Amino acid sequence: MTDYQRIAAALAFARTHFHTQPTLEEMAAQAHWSPFHFQRKFQEWAGVSPKKFLQYLSLDHAKQRLRQQATVAEAAYDAGLSGTGRLHDLFVTLEAMTPGEYRQGGAALTISYSFGNSAFGRYLVASTGKGICKLVFADDDDAARQELRQEWPNATLTAAETASHQQAARFFARDFAAPARLHLHLKGTPFQLKIWESLLRIPESELRSYAQLAAAAGQGEAVRAAGTAIGANPVAYLIPCHRVIRGTGELGQYRWGATRKAALLGWEAAQQVPAEE
Repeated sequence: MTDYQRIAAALAFARTHFHTQPTLEEMAAQAHWSPFHFQRKFQEWAGVSPKKFLQYLSLDHAKQRLRQQATVAEAAYDAGLSGTGRLHDLFVTLEAMTPGEYRQGGAALTISYSFGNSAFGRYLVASTGKGICKLVFADDDDAARQELRQEWPNATLTAAETASHQQAARFFARDFAAPARLHLHLKGTPFQLKIWESLLRIPESELRSYAQLAAAAGQGEAVRAAGTAIGANPVAYLIPCHRVIRGTGELGQYRWGATRKAALLGWEAAQQVPAEE
């Protein structure tokens, strides 16, 4: 079991039993570590203590503020989920596939793919000559490869790491020493592309509701369709669909698991404060 899997188990327990404010010992038990080891490993993983991280995952206060007619952004700020991050120091641009590439299933494309490891588990990243076309968390390597093949049935798939893959790894490692423009080369309907572009404009450690995102994309009446487009996001983390929550303040679903979504949000928020002793 990886460190992420152990910590994810503790986070899942915390989300289920949040109203009882689980103790360090209770969270450590879910990770199958001693409290001392859990505290040390968690601090190493998140940069803050489990208690501080738990505060970031708390949506109770956010829900209360929303009931008081606060905006989602205001509620998120009060809950400790706001701050100025550095993710956007790396500029992300999105380019659509041509109609021919889309229609032919990538018959003229060579797609390189490789696997990497992050604090949130293993992932597969794939790219064309124009940029990253897919990034998914890969709990099963074979299943991830099969998903790539199903999405691009006629493309030539090559197991190889490219410069784009290395840039994606820098995102996960928060290596911002040499900012560079990261290109995405995606296929999607015009509506999906609008929604994905709107997702790219959500700053790190800020949240939006589905309705707010639809409005930002100029599709204010299509909230349900916006949710479907968010769920179809082919590029995990780089297109931050994890920053969209329900208008009630609940996290909502996530293509790669609700626990991973909570971990991503808490991890991003934790980067905004100095590490504790």
